[in-house]
Amino acid sequence: MASTRNIVGGETATGNERGRVLTMRDEEKAKEDDSPSAKRAKFERFPLTRWELAAALGVFFVFSTGLFCIYLTMPAAEYGKLKLPRTISDLRLLKDNLATYANEYPAQFILGYCSTYIFMQTFMIPGTIFMSLLAGALFGVVRGIFLVVFNATAGASSCFFLSKLIGRPLVNWLWPEKLRFFQAEIAKRRDKLLNYMLFLRVTPTLPNLFINLASPIVDIPFHIFFLATLLGLIPASYITVRAGLALGDLKSVKDLYDYKTLSVLFIIGSISIFPTLLKRKRIYE
Repeated sequence: MASTRNIVGGETATGNERGRVLTMRDEEKAKEDDSPSAKRAKFERFPLTRWELAAALGVFFVFSTGLFCIYLTMPAAEYGKLKLPRTISDLRLLKDNLATYANEYPAQFILGYCSTYIFMQTFMIPGTIFMSLLAGALFGVVRGIFLVVFNATAGASSCFFLSKLIGRPLVNWLWPEKLRFFQAEIAKRRDKLLNYMLFLRVTPTLPNLFINLASPIVDIPFHIFFLATLLGLIPASYITVRAGLALGDLKSVKDLYDYKTLSVLFIIGSISIFPTLLKRKRIYE
């Protein structure tokens, strides 16, 4: 009888221990569910870590400081006229206010214009199309195209390196499906990557913002990215700068890219990938 009691008592003790273990596991699981990492997975919080966010803010602060120092060199009377346009009417008003200043202080104006354009392009601030229209309205076709292509290429390159530093989690969070598609297309076209990148830059197949951010993530070499951007943005820049000459007749930004204009861009883009199609045909033959 004593041995039976010991066995029963031992089993009871073992059961109590198991219960305590299970309770502890449940408590640990509850703590894990309440942890920051679990909450981030649940609610899909902003994907950047503290270090990545600090790096992004640091780069933004450096750019902002440089831009502010440049604006300090401008005459104080012009500060009230400086405003990023959001509509065509805002752009017309800005053009009228800055026309005299651009003629009297061309070097200072170009420096401020380029710094603003590159800053907006680097940090994905909407409105660079208005800056391109402004270049056409103030500088004409030739100088306007040169300024727009230079600034757009410099800003895209800055965005490329910023994305190389902290962009992978952000792009994966914003465009996971589009990134996988882009990566697969790049993998298939490694032999003629420059032609494909030219096609993407000329045509509105993928947004330029996405191309700038995703290119370093899918391992596109910078020299190919730079060359494709420099050459591929010329046709669209010409269209935008040319429209800036007739700013008074322009009603909306949507008027820039009608069916005819898009067709021309796709024809130009198709020419850039023609060598790739020709090579495939020879391989099949």
